[in-house]
Amino acid sequence: MVEDSSSNAGSARHIVAAVDDDFRVRESIESLVASAGHTPLVFASAEEFLQSGAPESAVCLITDVKMPGIDGLELQRRVRLKYPRLPVIFITAHYDNETRQRALSQGAAGFLYKPFDAADLLGTIEFVLSTPPED
Repeated sequence: MVEDSSSNAGSARHIVAAVDDDFRVRESIESLVASAGHTPLVFASAEEFLQSGAPESAVCLITDVKMPGIDGLELQRRVRLKYPRLPVIFITAHYDNETRQRALSQGAAGFLYKPFDAADLLGTIEFVLSTPPED
């Protein structure tokens, strides 16, 4: 986790959570989110994320689709029930149009394929942050 710093004058540091069972992906997202001036919180599992208290403070959730235990689609379902204003962005290495359509139809804010382009992920995060939450 990256500590908050006041060096970003004029811009609030948003908490962006990420869930992925691959350490390298978590590390990459953590670094990318921090480089954009946000505070990253990364988790190895959906269960860890849900039990952490992070859903209450995060402004965005990035999650893998296929993970042991609770997968990304089930995590999205649970988040939508309890934290309906928390946008979910999916990242996956599995090219499955049915899963993509299901995620988007259930309100996903984005769906990117690994290896994702850093600019694409940051652009999706910035879009989410600039879009008013749905009621």
